[in-house]
Amino acid sequence: MITSRLIRPFLSTSVAISSFIRPVNTPQFFGSAVAQQPLRKMHILSIPMWVGSSNNYAYLVSDDETKDAVIIDPANPPEVTPVLSEKSKDLNLTAIVNTHHHWDHAGGNKKILSSLPSQIPVIGGKDCEAVTKTPSHNSTFNIGKNIHVKALHTPCHTQDSICWFMEDNATNERVVFTGDTLFIGGCGKFFEGNGTEMHKALNEVLASLPDDTKVYPGHEYTKSNVKFLKKVQPENEAIRKLEKFADENQQTQGKFTIGQEKEHNLFMRVHTEEMKKATGETEPQAVMAKLREMKNNS
Repeated sequence: MITSRLIRPFLSTSVAISSFIRPVNTPQFFGSAVAQQPLRKMHILSIPMWVGSSNNYAYLVSDDETKDAVIIDPANPPEVTPVLSEKSKDLNLTAIVNTHHHWDHAGGNKKILSSLPSQIPVIGGKDCEAVTKTPSHNSTFNIGKNIHVKALHTPCHTQDSICWFMEDNATNERVVFTGDTLFIGGCGKFFEGNGTEMHKALNEVLASLPDDTKVYPGHEYTKSNVKFLKKVQPENEAIRKLEKFADENQQTQGKFTIGQEKEHNLFMRVHTEEMKKATGETEPQAVMAKLREMKNNS
């Protein structure tokens, strides 16, 4: 079993995070001096679930220095617990973190908790299974010493949707776990919200993150998203690049940034004249709603 210990208290400071591959120290030359890049402290292990059907992702996020870790959206325990068991000798699991309450994201919480030697917090929206802590918008906490986490409330897909923005102290590298709010090249259905809410979630909250923030969504939907993007804007070169990558790779999580989403994700381009023309709408909120309707019917 993976060891566990209570997560560090919530803080009032700001946040951001890192990437998922640990680099080697690479010397760089500035005149005669040699500088070394700091090693990442933040590590992300993707755990694919229900491959071939809903293509979900859970994520194990750990601080390399303290070995503290959290598991994000461990919805299918038969696929997640073997990974946690394998990592138990190296990591201290400090919390379950959820992006929203849907069963394919939060439905495994109780079973995961029952497999642990001691109880840990479940951090997520108020409707998540077995939730013990619902952070307010923009509140923060740490994973270990080196990873800052910020809760970003993004209601629409569900009213309790939260995206998790993280930053590695050592490198200032950043990632965001977006659940079913933002996908690579797409967004979630408006099950509990509307175009105004999704516009705010994508184009105000998430778009305000640094452009180099890597996106880790809750599903691998990129190939199907590209088909829709091409129908709406076939001349977009960024969409062509996304299509090429998706054709050549089975997984796209962590491979694209917020800045790139602003180029190829039409749901983050609702302010453009091209999208207004494509939808016949003029206000960005209405463009968002029409685009989602078009995607639903595609």
